[in-house]
Amino acid sequence: MENFGLFLLALCPILWLVFALIALKMQAHTASIGAFIVSLIVAFFVFHMTPFDAFLASLEGVAMALWPIVLVIIAAVFTYNLTVYSKSMNVIKRMLTGVSDDMRILVLLIGWCFGGFLEGMAGFGTAIAIPASMLAGLGLNPITSILVCLLANGTPTPFGSIGIPNVTLANLVGLDNPTLAFAYALQCSLFMFISPFLMVAVTGKSIKSLKGMMPTTLIAALSYVIPVLLVSKYVGAELPVIVASVCSLTATFAYAYFTSKKHVTPSKFKVNIEEKEEVKITVSSALKAWSPFILIFILLLATSKLVPFISEPLSAIKTTVKFYEEYTFTWINTPGVLIFISAIIGGLIQGLHIKDFRIVLVDTVKQMSKTIITMIFVLCCAKVMGYSGMISAIALFFVSTLSNFYPLVAPLIGCIGTFVTGSGTSSAVLFGNVQLQAAQAIQADPYWIVAANSLGVGAGKMISPQSIAIGCAAVSISGKDGEILSKIFKYALVFLIFMALIVYFGQGFYQMIK
Repeated sequence: MENFGLFLLALCPILWLVFALIALKMQAHTASIGAFIVSLIVAFFVFHMTPFDAFLASLEGVAMALWPIVLVIIAAVFTYNLTVYSKSMNVIKRMLTGVSDDMRILVLLIGWCFGGFLEGMAGFGTAIAIPASMLAGLGLNPITSILVCLLANGTPTPFGSIGIPNVTLANLVGLDNPTLAFAYALQCSLFMFISPFLMVAVTGKSIKSLKGMMPTTLIAALSYVIPVLLVSKYVGAELPVIVASVCSLTATFAYAYFTSKKHVTPSKFKVNIEEKEEVKITVSSALKAWSPFILIFILLLATSKLVPFISEPLSAIKTTVKFYEEYTFTWINTPGVLIFISAIIGGLIQGLHIKDFRIVLVDTVKQMSKTIITMIFVLCCAKVMGYSGMISAIALFFVSTLSNFYPLVAPLIGCIGTFVTGSGTSSAVLFGNVQLQAAQAIQADPYWIVAANSLGVGAGKMISPQSIAIGCAAVSISGKDGEILSKIFKYALVFLIFMALIVYFGQGFYQMIK
């Protein structure tokens, strides 16, 4: 009974966030401040955290929020805003609509394929910020742009940032990287397969939107899922999403291009480029327009773990500071810095000057101001919850109460960790050992149960206040966080139910094929 009481009290900051966003329709930055206050009250009076420890935990949250999360989000939106300011986005729009003028196909190419690539290479919100802003720029409803990107971004997250969440999880619990990655890929393959179909349906606000899109969507899904399964099994967690996104982009682009003359676009999905935006596309203008994104690809790839003689010296440029625990600031080899460098070089190629960069950067920071507040207070709340013992109380209640039925809630635990922190890596750090100990206690396969934590990350990422705030900032809307959460929540809930069933009933199947 005592465990149940602690469990309920520990849930209070999370329950407040959901209630404030959906029922009270608060803006995310206001709701996150309230969640932080609730977490402090519970930490002080229930979990006996000292004010000084709470201060250190909060300071660590501020540090993590600003570097790298806020940095990478501002860099991503700054990159997009520069392309709009330089009018290069007109060229990009013309090129994309040259492949297809069907918004549903563009949602797959930009939200699913390109977004997946950004998640695999960089993570930290780039896969929501850049694709959502591009889709909104093409004329898709801003809220719909966010929703399709949230759907696309969930399942790749554990393989994001060159596999950091899954690699961290494997190292933390002492399990083999490729074996754990393959277990997650098996669990998640159904959700990766259906996500493109859901994105198309959401684009048209109806399942009828799939009419005329089944072959294209099927190609986008299969050309993604198959590489994820193969690469995770034989290579590990670092490359599945990157390889899958490139394969899916190539296959979907080729099919859309070669069938464009036969494809009939319904008027409601037709992307219209205004006459004033008519531009002649040359190789030179195309390269200039895409230069920031090409440079992002080159720099992120060149500084990744795939090129150790570059990444290791750059990663060594860092500073470690002791807050509640030690926190390391990586100054150069972090996505935000690399994206900023790409944006500035790309802007210079496009003919921009220093004053232009200053104008766009100031506007971007103003655009992102509420998001910055949200990030800071959500991370402060997460750190207080983690270090005070609230997160452990939530997890241990499930472990002690459910026994052999524990696999049913293993994804939920991973989901809660990501909902609170906005990070698959943080969820892994918080709950990795809890999942391992639970597997050992009920004599289940540790790879299967630990992988379930990553599975739940996908659902948590969709509904995380951080993810929603990033999307809102990217498309320049405010006060819609609660509306977006209520719309995406039903998809996350259905995902969670099927995730629970897959983890519980799929154990035997995994034993046969692993």
